[in-house]
Amino acid sequence: MKPACIANPMGHLPQIWETLKLEFIWVCTLNRQFSGKSIGIVGLGRIGSAIAKRAEAFGSSISYHSRSEKPESNYKYYSNIIDLATNCQILFVACALTKETHHIIDRKVIDALGPKGIIINIGRGAHIDEPELVSALLEGRLAGAGLDVFEHEPEVPEELLGLENVVLQPHAGSDTVETSVAMSDLVIDNLEACFQNKPVLTPVI
Repeated sequence: MKPACIANPMGHLPQIWETLKLEFIWVCTLNRQFSGKSIGIVGLGRIGSAIAKRAEAFGSSISYHSRSEKPESNYKYYSNIIDLATNCQILFVACALTKETHHIIDRKVIDALGPKGIIINIGRGAHIDEPELVSALLEGRLAGAGLDVFEHEPEVPEELLGLENVVLQPHAGSDTVETSVAMSDLVIDNLEACFQNKPVLTPVI
């Protein structure tokens, strides 16, 4: 489901679908392609790395910001998130939520991304200063957003509901049969490792 967070803010897919389904009108409109875009990733952990791998398949250039540079990565590292936002077109937020990353996406980051930029948040809602995001979208300082998470779930800022350049998902980006099975298996594997006095697979540090 997460690809919808990427594709829809770059085009008018929800509106096209609804027009065809409800009004039987064939609408043609110009959208923007994902291929070749410069991608910035906040948090190059397991999820961030998976995003980077998939984006590379579309010929996208990848850069990232995290607490420290990943020596095993070939992607360009920015120690300053403002610099990352300045040098990308689509900004993915996929880091852990900590005191340091609370509202890491603020007005400065949004303005650095600019009026052609898109923010995709699949991390936690509190990563983004939602009032600043709403203002940027309403004022045209940001091209679009794809949000799978919100700061005060299940509440969603009312201003976002009517915006055509925003895709909203009810924290359901990972809700697939395959992912649910994998998560269940991981819990079992961790428990077995713990009871056998072995290192767990996914320790919380």
